[in-house]
Amino acid sequence: MSVSRRKFLQGMAAGGATVLTAGAAKASSIKHFDGHPGRFGLLHDTTLCVGCRSCEKACGEVNADSLKQVAAVTVGDKPKVDDKKRRVTPDSLTVVNAYAVGDKVVYRKHQCMHCNEPCCASVCLVHAFEKTPEGPVLYDPDMCMGCRYCVTACPYYALSYEYDDPVTPRVMRCTMCLPRIREGKNPGCADACPTGAITFGKREDLIEVARARLKKSPDDYVDHIFGEHEFGGTSWLTLAGTSFPNVGLADGYTHTSLPEIGTGFLSVVPLVITIYPGLLAGFYAFSKRAERIGEEKAKAAVVETLMQADEETKAKLAAAAKRATKDKEQAIAAAVKKALVEAEKKAAQAAAKEGASS
Repeated sequence: MSVSRRKFLQGMAAGGATVLTAGAAKASSIKHFDGHPGRFGLLHDTTLCVGCRSCEKACGEVNADSLKQVAAVTVGDKPKVDDKKRRVTPDSLTVVNAYAVGDKVVYRKHQCMHCNEPCCASVCLVHAFEKTPEGPVLYDPDMCMGCRYCVTACPYYALSYEYDDPVTPRVMRCTMCLPRIREGKNPGCADACPTGAITFGKREDLIEVARARLKKSPDDYVDHIFGEHEFGGTSWLTLAGTSFPNVGLADGYTHTSLPEIGTGFLSVVPLVITIYPGLLAGFYAFSKRAERIGEEKAKAAVVETLMQADEETKAKLAAAAKRATKDKEQAIAAAVKKALVEAEKKAAQAAAKEGASS
């Protein structure tokens, strides 16, 4: 049974309205989440970081069982850090980057920020991400469908994907060493930092530590704790002695979480991505149907033209036959007339000849 274009578009409109309404209803039900009480976090003081990469090395060692290839890290390898701005990769869950600020170089550790209201979790169609009471955002690769929308949605560009694995690719990012936290241990990077630039503890305690440093040495810091409120707050907090854009963290981030701002939109986009092939198939089917209708109309026009041509041909042949008949009659009449004239002429000659002989 064929489906008319009108019914198809009506169905799609109804489905789209349902999706949008559901998304809007979900968005209207979202309220700001202050985070689980007593959750843990880490404070990175960039004024104390020397770019030694001990945190990178420790991260690789702690997560060696889950990484398919542990990145080679040489502690104190400054040229490597200074070469270029790096992003996290499937085998480097955290990286240290160097930023030139005037005549100084500032180092900052970059990794998943473990947001209070993680955008990656809000956009995940299969709920592969979960914000744990301890603070870290947990990822379940067995639930993941590989759409990578979380990688795109992360405002900190802190997730990577195993594109080289065609069988069981995963989204890779810092786990904040959740297994170690549950065992009562510190994350590997915090234990490995030789300068105290990374501090682990309960998030509310870290905020107090950061405020105390700002108060004690106001000339050494920008009066702001990055991550306390940005996008609803994060478990990773950062202090800096220069403006945050100078170390790769933009100013002006809203205090409202991304899920709270755009749950309606963010919830619709993955669904649109999911049904897009169906939409294309539907439009393709209608385009093919239109082509078939066009072809049928074209064929009908050709048949009609041929029929008209046939009628015209018949008329032309009849006219030609009529003209031929008329021409034939005229030719016969002319031939008869000519024969009569010749007969009369011969008769006259014969009579004259007979009269002369007598």
